[in-house]
Amino acid sequence: MLIGGPVAAAATPTAQEILAASDAVRNPAKPFALQTQLIEYRNGRESANLSLAVYAKAEASGGQYRNLIRFLKPLRDANKLMLKSGNDLWFYDPASKASIRMSPQQRLLGQAANGDVVTVNLALDYRASLVAEEDTLDGDRQTRKCYKLALAATSPDVTYHRIEMWVDVANNQPVKGRYYSESERLLKTAYYRKYEQQLGSMRPTETVIIDGLDPNWVTVMRYSDWNWRDVPDAWLQRDYLPRFKAE
Repeated sequence: MLIGGPVAAAATPTAQEILAASDAVRNPAKPFALQTQLIEYRNGRESANLSLAVYAKAEASGGQYRNLIRFLKPLRDANKLMLKSGNDLWFYDPASKASIRMSPQQRLLGQAANGDVVTVNLALDYRASLVAEEDTLDGDRQTRKCYKLALAATSPDVTYHRIEMWVDVANNQPVKGRYYSESERLLKTAYYRKYEQQLGSMRPTETVIIDGLDPNWVTVMRYSDWNWRDVPDAWLQRDYLPRFKAE
C-alpha cells in the first residue's frame, strides 16, 4: 500500500461555477432586506444623493431574485416604488398611481442603472468563460490573485450586454467588473469593497462605480441595515404596488 504518495491537485472550477460562487458572496440565500445609499461625485464633489430600501427574494423555480425597492430620500421621491419580477421592471409613483415599465439599463443616479440596485444572480443571466488567472488591483489598490471571467448575456433584457469580472481565487469574492454596452463601449468599471460579516457571510458593503469615459464621474453605492426578513409574494406583484404600505 502506498503511503504518503502525491496528492492530486484540485481541479479548477468551471467558469460558471466561479460566477455562481461569487453570486453567493454578494447575495444571501434567504429573503432579506437592506438599505442602499447612492452618492454621485463629480470631480470629487458630491452632486446627488439617493437612499433606497431593498427587499429581495429568490424565485422558488429558477433562483433569480425578485425585488421591491422603496425610495426613502430625497423626500420628494419618498415612497416611490420599483419592482423587478423576472425580466420585467416597473416604476410606481403613488402621486399619479401609475406603474410604468422601465429599462434596467436606464440610469437611476450617476453611473448606477436601475439594474444595479436590484439583487441579481449573474450566473442565471450570463454565460461565463474563464479567460485567465491573473493579479489585479482591488478598490484599495491591493493586489489580488483572481479568475478573470468573460460574461456574455443570454437575454436582451439584462442590464449589460457583456461583463468582464475578476473573482478572488481564494474566496470567490468579486473584486472588479467592467461593464459594456451592445456597441462594445465600456460603460463603467466597478470595484467591490469593504467586506463585512453580514447575514452569515463576508459580503461587500460598498461598490465604487467609475464612468467608462470620465474617471472623475464616480458613483458610490453603500449597503447597510442588512436583515433576514419575510418578503411576501404579494409585495412582488405589479397589481399590489398601489396597496403597499411601508412598515
